[in-house]
Amino acid sequence: MTSGPTAPAELPPPGLVGLDPQWSRLVTTSESSGVSRTWHVLDNQIEDPTATLLCVHGNPTWSYLWRDLVAQAPPGVRVIAVDQLNMGFSERTGTIRRLEQRIEDLSAVTDELGVQGPVITVAHDWGGPISLGWALRHRSQVAGFVLMNTAVHQPAESLAPRLIRMVRSRWILRLACVATPIFLRGALMLARPRLARPIRLAYQAPYRRADRRSAIGEFVEDIPLSETHPSKRSLEAVAAGLAQLADVPALLLWGASDPIFSDRYLSDLASRLPRSEIHRFSDAGHMISEDKDAAAAVYAWVDQLQESEQRPASTPVERDPLWSEIDRRSDDDAPAVVDFEGGAPASMSFRELALDTKRVAAGLADLGVAKGDRVALMVPPGIDLAVCVYGCWRLGAVVVVADAGLGARGMSRALASAKPDYLIGVPKAIAAARALRWPGARISTMEMPASRKRLLGVLATIEDVRSRGENLPEPPEPSDFDFAGIGFTSGATGPAKGVAYRHSQLQAQRDALIDLYGITGTDRLVAAFGPFALFGPSMGITSVVPEMEVTSPGSLTAPALARSVQAVSANLVFASPAALRNVVATAANMTSNEAEALQGVRLLMSAGAPVPAEILRAAGMLMPNAEAHTPYGMTEVLPVADITLSGIEEAGSGDGVCVGPPVPGVDVAISPLDFDGRATGSLTNQSGVVGEVCIRAAHMRDGYDKLWITEDAASQPVGWHRSGDVGHLDELGRLWIGGRMGHIVTTASGPVTPVGIEHSVGELADVVHAAVVGVGPAGTQQVVVVVVPRPRPRRPDLADEDLADRVRARVDITDVAAVLTVPSLPVDKRHNSKIDRTRISRWAEGVLSGRRMSKI
Repeated sequence: MTSGPTAPAELPPPGLVGLDPQWSRLVTTSESSGVSRTWHVLDNQIEDPTATLLCVHGNPTWSYLWRDLVAQAPPGVRVIAVDQLNMGFSERTGTIRRLEQRIEDLSAVTDELGVQGPVITVAHDWGGPISLGWALRHRSQVAGFVLMNTAVHQPAESLAPRLIRMVRSRWILRLACVATPIFLRGALMLARPRLARPIRLAYQAPYRRADRRSAIGEFVEDIPLSETHPSKRSLEAVAAGLAQLADVPALLLWGASDPIFSDRYLSDLASRLPRSEIHRFSDAGHMISEDKDAAAAVYAWVDQLQESEQRPASTPVERDPLWSEIDRRSDDDAPAVVDFEGGAPASMSFRELALDTKRVAAGLADLGVAKGDRVALMVPPGIDLAVCVYGCWRLGAVVVVADAGLGARGMSRALASAKPDYLIGVPKAIAAARALRWPGARISTMEMPASRKRLLGVLATIEDVRSRGENLPEPPEPSDFDFAGIGFTSGATGPAKGVAYRHSQLQAQRDALIDLYGITGTDRLVAAFGPFALFGPSMGITSVVPEMEVTSPGSLTAPALARSVQAVSANLVFASPAALRNVVATAANMTSNEAEALQGVRLLMSAGAPVPAEILRAAGMLMPNAEAHTPYGMTEVLPVADITLSGIEEAGSGDGVCVGPPVPGVDVAISPLDFDGRATGSLTNQSGVVGEVCIRAAHMRDGYDKLWITEDAASQPVGWHRSGDVGHLDELGRLWIGGRMGHIVTTASGPVTPVGIEHSVGELADVVHAAVVGVGPAGTQQVVVVVVPRPRPRRPDLADEDLADRVRARVDITDVAAVLTVPSLPVDKRHNSKIDRTRISRWAEGVLSGRRMSKI
């Protein structure tokens, strides 16, 4: 492209939405040639700042992109947002300014402004490499980076974004970027949701005429897509130079739906900036600072950055590796894992498991799996899963587990976020990975014809891996501080989140379970919940996975459970409430021998959702020698508290479900609710105070994968986990759970928690289940009770007067606006137990606003 026309810098016109005219100033700098250039910058001009944010926009925006950062700047923080030369309201120089020149330009303006450290650069799009180039020249001043949808490197194995390649065509470049505002308007259309008209007009304000848009085309043309491009070496120098900045903290805020900067660029930046925190917004696009509240995230991160400098690092307790008990029993032919896949029992001994996991670890390493690589496992609980998990852990790979109950869409979202390097799966999962384009080189657990391997893109089978590792040495073991796994939440209370654990945290979880339940090497476990089955080998005990549908815990039958117990004379049973409910319902189908086998169980555990006492009682009748326990916890930390059936009966009725006292090694405190139902109070252990349940434990999660904002919000105060559950402690120190924070009904009289009311209504003889939800605006919501009566109705309806009166009589803390009856309540797929109150609330609101009373 030829250089554009010249024009002096100017101040933005008044009235641009969200832009305070007092922030704008013109700054004149000198180039090395002696030529003066004038910039428009936004600057809150804080004197003696504790930190300075240097904000650099990309193409085709201007400093308006950073208006929220200026507006929300906390005391003592200076914010400088530049309009790059030839862009925004800065001078039109009449010269083409390539990457190297723009880095020099930015250095000139910061010199003129007297910018001193500590400096945190904030950049988007083309601003990324420019700001990083500046940082390389001002290393002593740099305290951190914030990067949003940008890149410093184009991977050789992939093409540049199609949109950019198309626009780079010579005749399109001039037409779309300069002669017309097509490129500018198209970029603004990438915002999700669509920008309001006043904001669109503000972005377009500096670029009203073609003679002011030359640099938009110049920026596009400066993307180095060939080896001979003038900016190719400059960009490579920035990318290579990041090795010098590897110790600098970074925050990467990423819109995952960006058609220009895809996740591959996020992965590249994260690999170059090892101290980076990431928040990946699955529903945001290129205009991340418009799509989300980026300013709040930036300042929360800056606060954490400053606090972490004063916080002493914690040292985890030294513990045995997760596979230590497998190795200890490596000469033992007793079964380690038994599964009933296909109906008949299959087993692998501790001797075989020790040999096989070492062989698989070595084989995976030989195949290319490296320490820190992510390996998604799409294998049903059982022998193959145990071998793959412990094989990955031995070599330091990070296991990614996403529950099949999430469904194809949920699995796709989870895997797109986790971005595994490898995917090990059964043939059905491999086929799904091929069809749905799930990331990761594919490894099949089963042999298949060469033609099918090629069709599905299978790199190897587990047998191939075993063969590779047969005579190879074991790879070096990971450290306790290395990451071990990412497990996704059930998605019952929002999109599934990846929960990250280090080896030390999983080791602590194993030890907490051993100590809590007095588990020894002579115990044998039947685990009707996949994740729990994986802990058996690490505890050195035999684990059995019963015959059942993996995605449907309620499919476990009493005969199937009994056969699993019989197979190894198991004395421990772990099952979800839904599984126990069906075990009780199918008890009559057991033979006398099967019924007798259950009498050898000493410990029954059930968790995943509130466990009704009547279910534990009925299950206890089938296992009369078992002490029934229901541990309370979540994907982020388990166990937190524990209660026996006798403890539940002793606690009686109350506001919620009593889950017992915190287990040893776990601290529980309450963050009190304010009148609006928000947990804003300081942590307390005072009895009777209702608020968010906060937890601290050695076996607590490390964080949320690529969800830094979520992680930060859930980690206040530092070192604690905000569970999202609402509850209280009683005078005996027992914890009661009243529901989820997101399910609190905010009435005009104050917040109402649902679970206590649900249990009270559920005590009516003709009520099977109940759900309490709020309808209407927050702060003035009305309480609606939705019940499943006995007998179940064929379709939803208003409760009859008698039932409605009896329901209302059970609710003494608030008025009930309506009582509705339904055939069933929607529950989560993982546990088949957690009520989906959000979905019920939407349905009830529709019904009460006059919509047809359809199925929930």
